[in-house]
Amino acid sequence: MAEHNELGKVGEDAAVKYLEKKGFVILHRNWRFKHLELDIIACRDGEVRVIEVKTRSTDDFKDPIEGVDRKKRKRLMRATDAYIKYFNVDKPVFFDVITLVGSEGDFRIEHIEYAFSFMQY
Repeated sequence: MAEHNELGKVGEDAAVKYLEKKGFVILHRNWRFKHLELDIIACRDGEVRVIEVKTRSTDDFKDPIEGVDRKKRKRLMRATDAYIKYFNVDKPVFFDVITLVGSEGDFRIEHIEYAFSFMQY
């Protein structure tokens, strides 16, 4: 596995641990629909959260949040729409972004809750 893919997996594992400590129940990881993917789908307080995870070893060149641009958000919304229909979700759905910068065991984690919504598009 390429080094950046391994860092991404380690970052996603750290994000799951972080979310569980915050009281989230993880419903799915890496849920796929055709060529689209949702990193983490979690639930807390009667809400479903679709969580995009961005991991970088450093933010010297680009902040990880910049990886969730308009094009990426549209793809996430298409995948989420498929998820909602497939699982017949009848709870409010929101989008979060978790960024991790650093290395395994030493990540700086930022959780941006309600980062964007269907209503913006």
